[in-house]
Parts: sequence; structure tokens; C-alpha cells
Amino acid sequence: MKRIYQIKTLLLVMVVALLATACRTEKVLPQKEALKDITGSWQVIKATRNGTDLTAIIDFSGFKINFTSTGYALVNKMPFLVEQDGTFALDDPEYPYKITFTATGKTPVATAFTYPIVNGKRQLSLTFSPGCANNSYVYVLQKTN
Repeated sequence: MKRIYQIKTLLLVMVVALLATACRTEKVLPQKEALKDITGSWQVIKATRNGTDLTAIIDFSGFKINFTSTGYALVNKMPFLVEQDGTFALDDPEYPYKITFTATGKTPVATAFTYPIVNGKRQLSLTFSPGCANNSYVYVLQKTN
């Protein structure tokens, strides 16, 4: 009888010790998201206006946006949110949802911005209405270099 009591006590101590160590919480530090780097030359791979695909109708192959760490330059201008070169800013460098273009000497203009990876390649998607609010353009750009 004494032996059974000792085994039960030993099992109870082991269960309590196991539960005490199993309930310990670990401090998990959040991983820092990498800053979004859009520097480089970007080319339109798809363009729509009010849901209609424009890439089969209009040649966008010459139009590029060259982003540097401080600004942007438009090459072979097409209908776009801004008409001349200037600076840009992301609303949040880690999780950007908006990009603001400030053409030299002009008022800043912001637009929706996504930065997905599609088929292993980074893309930019810009949604904007230049001038007429009834026309909504979506440009999907891919890095050329």
C-alpha cells in the first residue's frame, strides 16, 4: 500500500512539473518587414480604363517610370497621374497602400498603390483618375532592369 502511495505521489509531482513547464510563454518578437524599394525602371504590362483593357489598343512599350531614391522621371509620356518629373513618397515604407507623386512645382497627387509578387516578379499597381473622375485607370507595371 505504501508503495502504491509513493508511485501516485511521484506521478502527481511529475504531472505538476510537466504542466508548470508546458504553460511557460515565450516572448516572440515581431519580424520587421523589409522596406519596399521601388527604385529602377518600370514598364506598363497591363493598362485598363474603366475595366476595358487598353494594352491591346495602345502601345505602352515606350512608356516607363524611372524611380530613384529621391524622385521619378517619366519616359515617353502617356496619360498618367502626373505630367512631369518630380518626387514621390509612400504612405508607409513597410506596408504601402498609397503613393504620392509631386511633380516639380505642382500640388502633390496621391493614388492607390499595391506591390504584389506575381509569378515570381514584383509588380506595381497604380489606380488613378487623371482629370475626369468618370475615367478610372489601372496601370500594372513590372521592373525592366
